[in-house]
Amino acid sequence: MPQTTALNKWLYLFLGLAVAINFSGLFVPLMNPDATLYATIAKTMVLRNDYVNIYVRGTDWLDKPHFPFWAAAFFFKIFGINTWAYKLSGIVFMLMGALYTWLFAKSLYNKQVAIWSVLILLTAQHIVLSDNDVRAEPYLTGLIIAATYHFYRSYTKPSFWHLLIACLFAGCAVMTKGIFALITIGGAIAGHLIITKQWKQLFNLRWLLAAVLVFVFMLPEVYCLYQQFDAHPEKIVFGQQGVSGIKFFFWDSQFGRFFNTGPIKGSGDPSFFVHTTLWAFLPWSLLLFAAIFQFIKKGSKNARSTEWFNLCGAMLTFLMFSASKFQLPHYINIVFPYFAIITAQYVCGIQSAKSKKAINITQWIVVALLLIVLVALQYFYQPSINNALVVTLVLTLMLTLLLVYVNKGAEWQERVGYRGIIACIIVNLYLNWVFYPDVLKYQAGSEAGMYVSEQKLPANIPLLQSGDDVNFAMEFYLDRPMNTIPADGSAKLPTDSFMLYAPADALTGILNGRKAKTLKIFERYAITRLKPAFLNKATRSNQTTRMQLVLVAAEGKN
Repeated sequence: MPQTTALNKWLYLFLGLAVAINFSGLFVPLMNPDATLYATIAKTMVLRNDYVNIYVRGTDWLDKPHFPFWAAAFFFKIFGINTWAYKLSGIVFMLMGALYTWLFAKSLYNKQVAIWSVLILLTAQHIVLSDNDVRAEPYLTGLIIAATYHFYRSYTKPSFWHLLIACLFAGCAVMTKGIFALITIGGAIAGHLIITKQWKQLFNLRWLLAAVLVFVFMLPEVYCLYQQFDAHPEKIVFGQQGVSGIKFFFWDSQFGRFFNTGPIKGSGDPSFFVHTTLWAFLPWSLLLFAAIFQFIKKGSKNARSTEWFNLCGAMLTFLMFSASKFQLPHYINIVFPYFAIITAQYVCGIQSAKSKKAINITQWIVVALLLIVLVALQYFYQPSINNALVVTLVLTLMLTLLLVYVNKGAEWQERVGYRGIIACIIVNLYLNWVFYPDVLKYQAGSEAGMYVSEQKLPANIPLLQSGDDVNFAMEFYLDRPMNTIPADGSAKLPTDSFMLYAPADALTGILNGRKAKTLKIFERYAITRLKPAFLNKATRSNQTTRMQLVLVAAEGKN
C-alpha cells in the first residue's frame, strides 16, 4: 500500500479514535466479582499501608500474585481510591502493549503493518471490554508483548540492556499471573529459533542468564508469599494448615489448575477458545482465521526466511489454554498482540482481486451483523438512559460507514479497516455509555455502597450485609467497613444502631423484631452473567432479587 502523507494522516486519526474508545468505560462502575475483588484488595493495601500481605475481608487470601494489586494501589495513591483510577492502571498497561505491538511489528515487517497491528489490537472487542472490566489481563497483555520484543532485540542486535529489560517485564508478568506467562514469551522466541533452525542462538548462554534474571525480578513475589504464608504454617488456608504460598505460586496456581489437581478446580472444553476467539476478536476474527491458514501455508514452503514469533507465541498458548481444565474468556487476551500482527501482515500483503472481494464482502457481513445485534439489544433491553449525545454519535458514525464505502479513492485495505474500526466504536460507545451504565443499576451492591457513601451518614454506624451474592462491589464503594452475617437469624446483632443490607424477604428473620427504617430498595442481578430473560425488558422483573437497605434502631428504641 502506498504511504502518502494523506494516508498516514487518516491512519493516525483512526489510531486516535481506537485509543479513545478504550477510555470510554473509564467512569462506568466496576463489575462483580473479579474487578471489584481486585480493586478492593488494592484499596485494602493502601488503607493498611501494607503491600506485602493480601487480605480479603480481613482474611489471608492466596490466589493471584501481587503485581496487578501493586499497580492499582500505586494509581490509588496518586489519584485517590475511585473507579477511574483503578481502570486507568489497566488501560496504561494495555496501551503499553499497543506501543510494543507497534515496535515489534515494525521490526519484523514495516511501518504500515505496525500501525494496522495496533489498530486491530485496540479495536478487538474483548480488549475494549477488558479495559472496562479490568482484571489481570490488561497488565499481562502489555507485559508479555513487551518482554517478547526485548528478548527479540536482545539476540538480533545483541544487547545486555534489552535482555535486562525483557527479564524485568517477564518477571512482572510472572508476578501478575504465574509462571505459565513464560510459556507464551518463551514459546514465541524458542519456537521461531527451532523452526528456522538457529541452533546456536537457541542454546546461547544468554538464555541461562535470562532465567536467572527473571527469577531475581520475581523475588519480591516470593518474599511476600513467604512472609504471609510459609513463615506462618499455623494459618488456615483452603481449609487446612501448613499451606505454602511459594508452592502454590510455582505449582498449584498454574499446574494445579492445568491438571485440575489444585485447590481451585474447573472443567475444560477443547473447543472453548475457538468460539471465544470468534466473538472476542471481532470485527477481525474471520480475517484472523484466514491469516493463520495462509501464514502456515506460505511459511511451510519457506520456513527459514519466515518470522514465527507471533504464530508460535499465540498458538502454543492457545493450545495450552484449550487443554486446560480451567478456562475463562479473558484468558485469551494475552495473545491478541500476536494475533493482531498476524492479521495485519496478511491484510497488508493481499494482492489478489478475488481475495480482496471475498474479504470486502465478509467484513461487510460482520459489520452488518454487529449493528443488527446492537439494534436488537436496544429494542429488547430498552435502557432507561436516554443519551442524546450517543445517539447522535452513532448515527454520525453510521453515515461515515457509507462515506468510507463511497470513497473509492482510498485503498481497499483502508476502506475495509476503517469500517471495522467505526463498527467497533459504534458498538462500544453504546455499550459503555448506555448499556453498561444502565445494567449496572442492577448491581445492587455497588449501588448500595455508593448510596451510603453519598449520604454522608455518621461513620460510627456500621453496615452489615446478608445474602448469597459476592458483594465486593459494596465493599469497594463503601466509606466504612462491612461485615457479612448469615440470613438465618443466628447472627448476634449490634446493640447500637446499624445499617443492614439484605434480601427484602429475609429481613424479618434476621432482625427478630428490631425496628428498622427503609433507606433504599435495589434490584439485584449478576450482571456479568447476562441471560436473554434479563435482557428482555418484558421478563426482566422475574430475574432480579429485591434488596433492601435499612437503618436499624438501637435495642429498646422505636
